Amino acid sequence: MHRLHWYLLGAVSLLLLFAALGAGLVLRNARGFSAREQPTQIEALLARAARSAAIPAGARDRANPVPKTQATIDDARAHWADHCALCHGNDGAGDTQLGRHTYPPAPDMRLPATQRLSDGELFYFIQNGIRLSAMPAWGEATAHDEESSWKLVHFIRHLSRLTDAEKREMQKLNPKSPDELKEEKEEEEFLKGGETNEKPIPDHHR
Repeated sequence: MHRLHWYLLGAVSLLLLFAALGAGLVLRNARGFSAREQPTQIEALLARAARSAAIPAGARDRANPVPKTQATIDDARAHWADHCALCHGNDGAGDTQLGRHTYPPAPDMRLPATQRLSDGELFYFIQNGIRLSAMPAWGEATAHDEESSWKLVHFIRHLSRLTDAEKREMQKLNPKSPDELKEEKEEEEFLKGGETNEKPIPDHHR
C-alpha cells in the first residue's frame, strides 16, 4: 500500500509537471519553448516533487557500503573527471558549455539542494538517472558499477573541499576533443625538438 501511495504521488506530480509545461508553452508562445530559457519556479518545484516521488521505497535510506578512504576519493575523482565533468565541471559547479545549456541546467552540486540529499538518493540518481532532465542512467546492475557509484557519492560530498592540486590533476584526465589532442601532440613534438609543420623557406640566391 505504501508503494502504491508513492506511485500515485509520482503520477500526480508528473501530470502537474506536464500541465505546467503546457501552460508555459502557451505563455511563451511568442518566444517558443526554447531550452535556453531558465526553468520557472513552478517547473523547478514540480520537478523536485516528481524526482522525490520517483525514488523507490527504502532507496533513500540506503547507507554507503564503501568506506571513505583516500583511495576511494582518488578513484572517484578520476571517474568524475572522465565521465561527469563534461556537464558538471571538475568542481561540480555545472559551469561548462554543455552544463549551462541543458534544460534544466546542470546544478551546482556543492550547494544544499544536492548536499542535503541522502547517500541513498545520490546513489539512486547516479545509477538510474533523472527523467525529464539531462542526467542519464550511468550504472548497470553489476557489483562493479554499484561500487563506482557509491564512490562517486563520497566524491560529491568532497566537492566543496577540492584542492587546486586535485583540480589540476583532473584537468589531465578530462576527455579531449580531436583538436585538443592534435594541439597537445604538436606541443609535445615541439618541446622534444621534433619536426614542425612549417616548411623551410627556399634560398633563391644559391
